[in-house]
Amino acid sequence: MTRGAAKKVTIYLNEDTPFHGGTLYEAILEFLLHKGVAGATATRCMAGFGGHHRMHTPKIELLAEHLPVRVEFVETAEKVEEILPTLYDMVNDGLIEVQDTTVIKVADRDRQAAQPKRPHERRQGPATLMRIFLGEADKWHGEPLYDAIVKKLRLMDIAGATVSRGILGYGAKGHTHKQSFLHLSRDMPVMIAVVDTPEKIQAATGAVEEMLEDGLIVLSGVEAIRLVHSLRAAEAADG
Repeated sequence: MTRGAAKKVTIYLNEDTPFHGGTLYEAILEFLLHKGVAGATATRCMAGFGGHHRMHTPKIELLAEHLPVRVEFVETAEKVEEILPTLYDMVNDGLIEVQDTTVIKVADRDRQAAQPKRPHERRQGPATLMRIFLGEADKWHGEPLYDAIVKKLRLMDIAGATVSRGILGYGAKGHTHKQSFLHLSRDMPVMIAVVDTPEKIQAATGAVEEMLEDGLIVLSGVEAIRLVHSLRAAEAADG
């Protein structure tokens, strides 16, 4: 699996639905494993009902083994198209759902640990420096605004962001913010510094503007030199 567009397949069936001497959900998992699907999960639900309009719940002993099971997996569109006809034939009592989805992160700790270390990769070129000035007490949906902005930048695949807390400053309103023994300010100035390609910074600027109610965004053209560890380079190649 790599980052990008994918398909999510969900199969709804009953735990005791038979298939060639075993259960159907186990046969489906074995089939997906055999076909090289990245991963699949079978979840046993607490209660439910289906097309037969009969409630299944562990409170009723006779129906406890007839509880609903949900099998889910995410794969490429090509892989789903390959295995879907067989799944269609296997599920003789249930429901198959296919949705468009987007994979935003693929992490495999075992694979990363097994990769041999390579020399660092050096990248140099024009970039844009974005500096965001705001107050420490600013909020976004109940959480600190600076924290929410960093999370947003990370989801946008921005190369990195650094949050700095000031010790003294004032803004457009002319209010001085400082910290001392006798005055512990809860609204110290905060600056977030971000460097990435001009295209990515342009998109990030629009996203930050929507979150920033009272602050300042400064953009500067810079020359960036970035040293990338081989593991990061491999991840970028996979993505």
